[in-house]
Amino acid sequence: MTSSLTLALLCDLHGNLLQVLRDPHGLAADLPPGAPFARLAARGSLGKALSFLAEIRAQGAAFDWEINLQTGDEIHTLHFSGGKSGDAIVLAGAENGKFSLELYEEMMRISNEQTNALRSAYQQHVRDDALYDEISRLNNELVDMQRELAKQKAELERLNAEKNRYLGMAAHDLRNPLHAILMHSEFLLESCPPGETREFIEVIFHTSQFMAQLIDDLLNVAQIEAGELNLDYAAVNLPDLIRRNAAVNRPLAARKQIELVYQIPDRLPTAVLDAAKLEQVLNNLIGNAVKFSPPGGRVDIGLETQGETFLLSVRDRGPGLTPEQKQNLFRPFQRGATGSAGEKSIGLGLSIVKRIVEGHSGKIWVESEAGKGAAFFVQLPFQPPALR
Repeated sequence: MTSSLTLALLCDLHGNLLQVLRDPHGLAADLPPGAPFARLAARGSLGKALSFLAEIRAQGAAFDWEINLQTGDEIHTLHFSGGKSGDAIVLAGAENGKFSLELYEEMMRISNEQTNALRSAYQQHVRDDALYDEISRLNNELVDMQRELAKQKAELERLNAEKNRYLGMAAHDLRNPLHAILMHSEFLLESCPPGETREFIEVIFHTSQFMAQLIDDLLNVAQIEAGELNLDYAAVNLPDLIRRNAAVNRPLAARKQIELVYQIPDRLPTAVLDAAKLEQVLNNLIGNAVKFSPPGGRVDIGLETQGETFLLSVRDRGPGLTPEQKQNLFRPFQRGATGSAGEKSIGLGLSIVKRIVEGHSGKIWVESEAGKGAAFFVQLPFQPPALR
């Protein structure tokens, strides 16, 4: 390793500090054991630090996340890699991604060597030396495979980042002309009398609207996959936010004569979250419930508390989901289903929703059977663990 800034930490699965493994420049000097790693993040990088930990918990490892750390009055930018090691998480940061990966591999090797040392101490109690040697050989092969997999995953992460960069550029370049077509077609609809010409303009308008939503979702996916889910936390009245969002979706529901029903208590704690990002979650869940509900149906929107968390639910009376559909539901770029009135689905919305919810240290799941509707649940803490 070089003499550049480096930091290596051992944390529990929630991201709370267990041990400082390497910190020659005192970047974590003010972080006591048991404190969350995200507390080191500078203002504006807290959401990224929480998303970094969430990806490690979900995927087992994460590589080359650029996070700003606050040390006194100074801000240091480090590239972090991390992964699970038993019931703990190893986090390694350096001033560039290559050194970050080298430091991470070194920390994982030390962890494996400690495991091997314990097995060596146990060896004297093992009677079957041949069996022990075979186990040791297999363990060494496993360590080598883990190291090789870490390198391959780092390369895949690099290629994925490059893909997201080009995807974001292409989507951004397409957005402006599409919105121009959408705006002009909407203007023509306001002044065009009924007839064949108006029908053509309506086709242009609705097709442009669908494509504009696709472009917006592509940009969201590219940003989130690049680790740019920056959350702007603030105190929010969650019941009011849900009612306002449902009001926005009410005209869409009225076209299909679908009733939106609230089940929200009068008194609930204040939530600390990113209101704009949660609007995306609500728009997707309520919009999907309306989309897949039959005309004349009903959508129930509930909110309650469970311990120190909120539990949001959105239930429809639509066709429900098969086990295969449930398994693939939150994966990006899945073929979208068609709504009860022929509405199209892009197949990206729920993957974005899942990343936003997990970025808030929450979780989302669905309960459904074919032919019996679907119920989506979102569980969110009153406030992020790192801000407690």
